[in-house]
Amino acid sequence: MLKKYSDLETLNREAAELFVQAARSAVEKNGRFTVALTGGSSPVGLHRLLAAPPYRDEVPWEKTYVFWGDERWVPLDDERSNAGMAFETLLHHVPVPGDQIFPMRAEGTTAEAFAEGYEGTLRAHLGPEGRFDLVLLGMGPDGHTASWFPHTAVVHERDRWVAAYFLDAQDMNRITLTVPVINRAAQIAVIAYGANKADALYEVLQGERNPEEYPAQLIDMADDNRVVWFVDDAAAAKV
Repeated sequence: MLKKYSDLETLNREAAELFVQAARSAVEKNGRFTVALTGGSSPVGLHRLLAAPPYRDEVPWEKTYVFWGDERWVPLDDERSNAGMAFETLLHHVPVPGDQIFPMRAEGTTAEAFAEGYEGTLRAHLGPEGRFDLVLLGMGPDGHTASWFPHTAVVHERDRWVAAYFLDAQDMNRITLTVPVINRAAQIAVIAYGANKADALYEVLQGERNPEEYPAQLIDMADDNRVVWFVDDAAAAKV
């Protein structure tokens, strides 16, 4: 489902409504809410709405379990850290118990070893099906989402739930949930805005099938109600 907005304020407010609804529905059904956050600049406006009334008071934070869709292998206090950004803009402002927050970072280990351990953490909390209640995603101008970058081996990973690899273009290690885990989520919300996303959004949603070049095509969009794209007019200029 593609939802287009003329301004970011409305876009973020609608995304916040989806977040609240997903959280409440999950807690009513299962007694808890599992969510994977995204990084970059896309979710900052959403985070700030969720961190303040009225949305802050509408989410059952004490029953929320927070994970991440992907991460740069940097310390939490590094300005590039997705988790660090989420703590600053959201998690330090809402009452999620600390032992229910699972950043993709630990000291004294490697990215590869940590990814293996993080998969174990997911299995312990999500069970054998590995089904999140909500996965939040962004999309880059190159058509990547999570850390599924064009022409990387991770776009072909189907066995592991979490993968780590060295991204040459950024000269750093990345950790990411893999295609099957994200696609098993009960709800997926993708936030993409700005004119620099227009070409990629067109290719992902309406272009020829080429996930090697546009990995966001790997999001399973067969169920139009399960995957919601929150985009502004600039990003949607070609769709």
